Amino acid sequence: MSKAYLVLDDGTIFVGESWACEGITYGEAVFSTGMTGYQETLTDPSYHQQIVITTAPHIGNTGMNEADMESSKIWVAGFVVRNPSPRSSNWRSTRSLEDSLIDAGVIGLQGVDTRAITRHLRDRGSMRVGIFSGQNLSREEMVIRVRQIPSMAGAFLASAVTTTEKYVVSPPPGVEKRFTVAAIDLGIKSATPRNMANRGIEVHIFPMTASYEEISSISPDGIFLSNGPGDPSTMDEMVELVGRFLSDSTPLFGICFGHQILGRALGFSTYKLPFGHRGINQPVKNLQNGTVEITAHNHGFAVDAPLDANFTTVYGAGFVSHICLNDNVVEGLELLERPAFSVQYHPESAAGPHDAAYLFDHFVDLLSKKKGSVDA
Repeated sequence: MSKAYLVLDDGTIFVGESWACEGITYGEAVFSTGMTGYQETLTDPSYHQQIVITTAPHIGNTGMNEADMESSKIWVAGFVVRNPSPRSSNWRSTRSLEDSLIDAGVIGLQGVDTRAITRHLRDRGSMRVGIFSGQNLSREEMVIRVRQIPSMAGAFLASAVTTTEKYVVSPPPGVEKRFTVAAIDLGIKSATPRNMANRGIEVHIFPMTASYEEISSISPDGIFLSNGPGDPSTMDEMVELVGRFLSDSTPLFGICFGHQILGRALGFSTYKLPFGHRGINQPVKNLQNGTVEITAHNHGFAVDAPLDANFTTVYGAGFVSHICLNDNVVEGLELLERPAFSVQYHPESAAGPHDAAYLFDHFVDLLSKKKGSVDA
């Protein structure tokens, strides 16, 4: 086992040991605070070009399985843990975490104080990072290489993770089809259309390149905007597409990246957070009823919308529906005169608590009201 180096673009270097694959990899350094759910994190397309650092010290003890895959592959650019489990111990496990990382060609690093790295990122902010293992480079050379990679600000990444062909997720046996929804895949997780299908929605997943005419050809009862990677300021064409469906008063639900795109369509700007929200234990307050939800997050950008009063848009009035209790970041938006809303977090609960599952029911309510008014 050779030495491995985690090199941040501010010149800080953490020394550990190689794990999974050896080599060099680059990305944005982000930390995840979840005690569990590493498989869902690794296979979430939103983590494309990010090197994930886990604050939980012991990772891998439940292995990997097919049921918890959120996409067809592991997307992270690198994986950093303190103590990887040497064996899997779970009745659902079909293989070890390390074997899965090796098969996916993921470069890992172990034996570092991941909480110290997390504290550093919380103080200095997210930054570019590289993992170097099995290499013969000087510290100066490693830092120079890391500083040469692009930052996440301005990154256009959704095109690398979107589906290339449209596909359909139908309601399971015994569940009656009630609605047709067009989901725009910006990096969608498999649990999301499954949650909608369980509620009687036939979900047509479109690539992000689909036109307004192509999407409209299925006569959707609603539009869903998925999670995904990258900077929402690069998504001008998607913002324009969302605006057309808002003008049609088509029910619309966005999560995470989709929330940021809806925010832009409403006229708000987005901005880069110092270190983002990642993990399955983020506290969010529902401003409509005062309840607090523990939620799953993965985002490094946020919408700049007013917290203290309703706002006005070209699509009518709206309001901020949810905020993060850690830093008052906008976590939800909703329009009053159009059937559209969004949240910054992940209601599909993969991985994570089920506190936010009601949001899919809220979407169904909007679909029912819209269809009822059309049928009438």
